[in-house]
Amino acid sequence: MCGIFGVVELTQGRQPEEGLLERMGQMMIHRGPNDHGHYSGKGAAIGMRRLSIIDLQGGHQPIGNEDGTVWVVCNGEIYNFKELRTQLEARGHVFGCDSDTETIVHLYEEEGVELFKRLRGMFAIALWDARRSRLILARDRVGKKPLYVCRQPHRILFASEIKSLLEVCDIPRRLNLRALREYLALGYVPAPYTLFEGIEKLLPGHYMVVEKGRVETQQYWDAPAGPIATYSEDEWVERLREKLLECVRIRLVSDVPLGAFLSGGIDSSTIVAAMARMTDQPVKTYSIGFEGADRFYNELPYARIVAKKFATDHHEIIVRPDIGQLLPSLIWHLDEPIADSAFITTYLVARLASQSVTVILSGVGGDELFGGYRRYLGSQLAGYFNRLPIALRKKWIPSLLAALPQDRHSNLKNYIRYADAFVKSAHSDATAQYMSYITLFSSDLQESLLATGRTKDSFPSNAFASSIMKNYFEAHPNLTGLNQLIYADLKTSLADDLLALTDKMTMAASIECRAPLVDHELIEMASSMPDSMKVRGFTMKYLLKKAVKPWLPPEILNRKKRGFGAPVGSWIRNDLSPLVDNLLSETQVKRRGLFNWSVIREMIAVHKAQKSDYTDHLLALINLELWCQIFMDGKDHHEVLEVMAGAEAQ
Repeated sequence: MCGIFGVVELTQGRQPEEGLLERMGQMMIHRGPNDHGHYSGKGAAIGMRRLSIIDLQGGHQPIGNEDGTVWVVCNGEIYNFKELRTQLEARGHVFGCDSDTETIVHLYEEEGVELFKRLRGMFAIALWDARRSRLILARDRVGKKPLYVCRQPHRILFASEIKSLLEVCDIPRRLNLRALREYLALGYVPAPYTLFEGIEKLLPGHYMVVEKGRVETQQYWDAPAGPIATYSEDEWVERLREKLLECVRIRLVSDVPLGAFLSGGIDSSTIVAAMARMTDQPVKTYSIGFEGADRFYNELPYARIVAKKFATDHHEIIVRPDIGQLLPSLIWHLDEPIADSAFITTYLVARLASQSVTVILSGVGGDELFGGYRRYLGSQLAGYFNRLPIALRKKWIPSLLAALPQDRHSNLKNYIRYADAFVKSAHSDATAQYMSYITLFSSDLQESLLATGRTKDSFPSNAFASSIMKNYFEAHPNLTGLNQLIYADLKTSLADDLLALTDKMTMAASIECRAPLVDHELIEMASSMPDSMKVRGFTMKYLLKKAVKPWLPPEILNRKKRGFGAPVGSWIRNDLSPLVDNLLSETQVKRRGLFNWSVIREMIAVHKAQKSDYTDHLLALINLELWCQIFMDGKDHHEVLEVMAGAEAQ
């Protein structure tokens, strides 16, 4: 695991400036505290910071081929490298170390850009072919590892983190207003956008070739859009169980200690159960709880059930609701704001794990593959709801829900919140209904929120507040029902929210996170399952639960869905109220010039009164303001923290 970076000049005879790689690498020491290296050739330079996982002594990067004409840096892990190495050695290739990265070099010599189809793992790769003066950048199929690109008239720069690109003095710091609209719509910035004008994300499953002054991007993989396989339910259970064990097994290869995140949910518990079957030593597990949180948000009892079941070496951290002091640092690490409190919990539990392991396994991705979100039930619920008398549907039920308090920190109030969202969209078609569930700021709310002038650009219809989501919904007309929703989620929220924050927050703690449930072979299997194997009636993750039933305690299989987040909504009303008043004050909002203060004021008031839940909306605005201060205003994140602390003390 590491951070990679570099530059290729597009003007013949021009060389990368001296010291550029050093400056880029310094910004990512947290991604690679163990080692660093670089290669400079004619018109190009590539570098890396390394967190040593495999071949601790011999895996120094960049790694070249036998004659030094092909060089590569890789952020990630290639899980099938031993199989590939055996094949390549049989063809006469000579390896100089035991690193998985060297496999990429020789595979490129054999297969060129087709090599990425052969790799099984998580990766962001930069490969320099000196013979052809050719740079190739590639990203893994699902987007587990990030890769950012800045195209300039005379050169192309790339890096694992945006902050490294910003170290190049002539890259302007301008807000991408189109990306801002996407951020408001989704709570994260979907690829290929970033919030920085002139910097883009390389799309997952794509590679970019820079050669002879031309830049071309190609897709080498996409989540399958059919056909649906026709296995019996028992056959599906056996196939899934076997594939789950395989996906975990290949991720246990490591020359350093490893463990697992354990929330007590089905996904993380499945990972721990599989690990326990494959190791003679107790699995190290890590969980998080919150001081003062009620039982609704306390998952530690469930994590303890699993830890006891498998006799793990279990570790816990209890967090106080004063995490405001962490936010500037975490936003700096994220590069872009994310309105998902899971970034806080992921960092804190990763920091705990980093005290005893260097590699951690996570259950991220299980909801997207196997139908684990409540929003996947919307169309089924609508079928029942629309049978009710019109007066109930149109008048009495909406009026009742509007009068009741909403909050995500108690079961009753949380169900009221879900019911209110459902009723407001129950009359819409299935696509518009689903979009209403996942949209943060609707098109109408954005129009009210955004200040007049430069932020008022044209935008899609109300059904699609996000143009990126619209594109994915229309990408495969043959996809329908649940599999269409899952495809869109795989291409957007999984890659640019969950996997992005998982990578950045674990790297902030200098540990590597592996995610067996987003193995591309498992995704291909899940994509060929009929909807009924994912959601049956009102049972979510139907097939997954059947497959792991022999492994897990019934308390885990039957527990209600909880996200891996923090009780931020409650904190905003209480302990974090001074931080909200500081960052979203009338003075600050008007100075920034992006939003209408009156709309924000109303959201804060309604949220604090528990009339509606605006947790994610307010977290999105808080994190955006912190991001603006750090990246647009050019303040050091330590300086931002000092200013915040001074304001709260007044």
